[in-house]
Amino acid sequence: MSKPLSPQTMALVKATAPALQQHGVAITTLMYQRLFVDPDIKALFDMAAQESGAQPRRLAAAILAFAQNVDRLDALKDALERISQRHIATHIRSEHYPAVADALLPAIRDILGDAATDAVLAAWAEAYWFLADILIARERELYLETEPA
Repeated sequence: MSKPLSPQTMALVKATAPALQQHGVAITTLMYQRLFVDPDIKALFDMAAQESGAQPRRLAAAILAFAQNVDRLDALKDALERISQRHIATHIRSEHYPAVADALLPAIRDILGDAATDAVLAAWAEAYWFLADILIARERELYLETEPA
């Protein structure tokens, strides 16, 4: 398990919630465009949900919920479980998380522009990996439960 987020990181992430509410779908749409340069990763996704905009909206809502609740993750327990279950169903693995970070963080900078300061991006990088570690650990448990004995 990763170390807890610092109060400074939580404050910066929480402070981005209004911008995420306004620009979250633009960020996630751009993130997916970057992510799907890799055909192996693209193959893991339901492209109909991409084309309809449903998946970018879902991810934007999840990121916003995380930003709003970064200081009380217990409020996200059910959502994190649903995400983990979905990742198992679609064969997302721990090795996919770096590609998402490499697509998401630049998308935040591109869409938010000057508001995405180095400090904000560093906070989001720390927060992303904190959350990724939680998901990866849960998904590891789920994969072990579903593997044949």
